[in-house]
Amino acid sequence: MAQAVRQSSNTSNVLCVVMGGGQGTRLFPLTRERSKPAVPLAGKYRLVDVPISNCINSGYKRVYILTQFNSASLHRHLAQSYKFDHFTAGFVEILAAEQTHGDQSWYQGTADAVRKNLIHFLNPGNDFEYLLILSGDQLYRMDYSEMVAQHAQSGADITIATIPMPRDQASSLGIMQIDGDRRIHRFVEKPKEADVLDSLRLERNWYPQLGIEDGRELFLASMGIYVFNSKLIKSLLDNKKTDFGKHIIPEAIKTHRVFSHVFQGYWEDIGTIRSFFEANLDLVAELPRFNFFDMTAPIFTRPRFLPGSKINGAAIDHAIVSDGCIINRSNISHTIIGLRSFVGEGSRLHRVIAMGSDFYETDGSILDYESKGIPRIGIGRNCRIENAIIDKSARIGDNVIISPAGKPENTDHPIYYIRDGIVIIPRNGIVPHNTVI
Repeated sequence: MAQAVRQSSNTSNVLCVVMGGGQGTRLFPLTRERSKPAVPLAGKYRLVDVPISNCINSGYKRVYILTQFNSASLHRHLAQSYKFDHFTAGFVEILAAEQTHGDQSWYQGTADAVRKNLIHFLNPGNDFEYLLILSGDQLYRMDYSEMVAQHAQSGADITIATIPMPRDQASSLGIMQIDGDRRIHRFVEKPKEADVLDSLRLERNWYPQLGIEDGRELFLASMGIYVFNSKLIKSLLDNKKTDFGKHIIPEAIKTHRVFSHVFQGYWEDIGTIRSFFEANLDLVAELPRFNFFDMTAPIFTRPRFLPGSKINGAAIDHAIVSDGCIINRSNISHTIIGLRSFVGEGSRLHRVIAMGSDFYETDGSILDYESKGIPRIGIGRNCRIENAIIDKSARIGDNVIISPAGKPENTDHPIYYIRDGIVIIPRNGIVPHNTVI
């Protein structure tokens, strides 16, 4: 047992794979021109920065990112963000979906994506004992080495990260049933029936040994984070099954030693516009549930070398203001201001995620646009914006009002979208002067 613990602490025996290829339809229109892991987060990060940073902070520096859909923005971000020195054996490497002579199809699911890249993972130069598979669109902070250590100690073939969830959330997640040794004996995807949920309820007398202090009725939900023994992964994928959660894991539970690693911290699956919006706005709280200020395990991203933001008499309450912004005399509350944002005088922003811009406009280009009646990049003068997401490099004119009040929960319009009751101005969108949305 002690030998297993020592082996699990050896960071060179773990290969990490981040899934980054899905279309992210539930996050549309944020995913109209980018993949889901490339969606901006907290003003200056991307969603993919979270699992990569967790890998680095866990001591794991061999990371593959599997990409497929709208991946140019993600590729550019990864190339500009993660560069280890010549004396480090680690890497953050992109593996884009590729057609081969033997297979002309693209990724059909998470398991299919890993299967099609086994030729790269099992390369003799990639000697590893455990394969750690991660999602590219979740917000959480985890030391993966603890999960790998438990995996080794228990003699597991597969270990699945799980999180205790109350009944009202369990029906939308994959729920695991374990025994007293944390071995998983049953898995049900999104159980709806009350009697099925009752049968999956976590035994309360196990709470102390699992470290659970919450006294509510709880269920163990899969986080979509898996550790596989390297000797096993090839045989598990020697079929045409496409997804880990739907196909591979339920079958493996019947034939292999599959265990649960119970995670106790904050975790949010950024799967919908509403969950994305609320997870971001929670960051402006005085005590947010996810702490970007924890420097024991920082979240890394691209260094941009921008100037400090310039605030010209604005009133700012519970907000995050990223680097390189110019904010004139305005009123900003419960809002995230992204990189290189411009906010005009007299504007009022409440519960807004403004993602900023990828570049600064020159004075000449601003004058050229204004001569054509097109606003500059940013938010103009005397605007009123609430419950909205302003995507990158959008142009919001003067005297614009943006609010979902009195509108349908979901709608499409030539200049805006509404999803889950939140107005979204798409990337590079233009909202003319004096527009009321």
